[in-house]
Amino acid sequence: MELKIESVSCAYDGATVLAGVTFAVRPGELVAVAGPNGSGKTTLLRAASRALPPRAGRVLLDGRDLYREVAAAESARAIAVVPQDAIVEFEFSAHEIALMGRHPHLGRFDAETGRDRDAVQAAMEKTGTWDLRDRPVTELSGGERRRVLLARALAQEAPLLLLDEPTAHLDLRYQVETLRIVHDHVQAGGAAVAVLHDLNLAAMFATRLILLKAGALVADGPSRALLTEQALQPVFGPQVEVLRHPDGRPLILPRLP
Repeated sequence: MELKIESVSCAYDGATVLAGVTFAVRPGELVAVAGPNGSGKTTLLRAASRALPPRAGRVLLDGRDLYREVAAAESARAIAVVPQDAIVEFEFSAHEIALMGRHPHLGRFDAETGRDRDAVQAAMEKTGTWDLRDRPVTELSGGERRRVLLARALAQEAPLLLLDEPTAHLDLRYQVETLRIVHDHVQAGGAAVAVLHDLNLAAMFATRLILLKAGALVADGPSRALLTEQALQPVFGPQVEVLRHPDGRPLILPRLP
């Protein structure tokens, strides 16, 4: 399944925040999206997930316009989203939140089946949240909530994952485990687009890197090829320093004054 962003521009209250962005995501790719605050990263994911119709351009799912030719239910079976955070005003349990990932597979009045419950348990076990299943999500830490949202997306069993800062609020262990789960999804034939602030995690897991600045796509290519001072400094400024880890991967650090 291919998702193509074709000359997409988006605006809020008349102000353009994404301008003419084009790229495609194919099975087997984990694409990291990086850029300064306000560069349009979250807006790009919203447009790609059928949540924000583009002001111009198109989003194509296997060649069909995601907004005009793909039904909402079909889109939800194809694309799963992990947002920056989800505001939950009711005391749903962690299990109930994860079970929401099965809604695209159920009819309007259908109850979940054993197959649905098995998919949710597998997703929660994979994300280390099964022991939290009976806890109200409002009582979970930010990191625990983040992992439950990932479990919900995995339970959805969609081939394409869109993740907005999936490692936010997580300690080092769960940052790595989260991206390893996403990497495994990609290795199994899926695809993923993840907004990442930590470029070192992009160096470890991403196959491609997209750099945004002021709503425009500045660079798109293999992650390690773009994780250089020459490529990063026009986007993040001269404070970026790139060293080399003993295993060969780049190490991205802020340059001390």
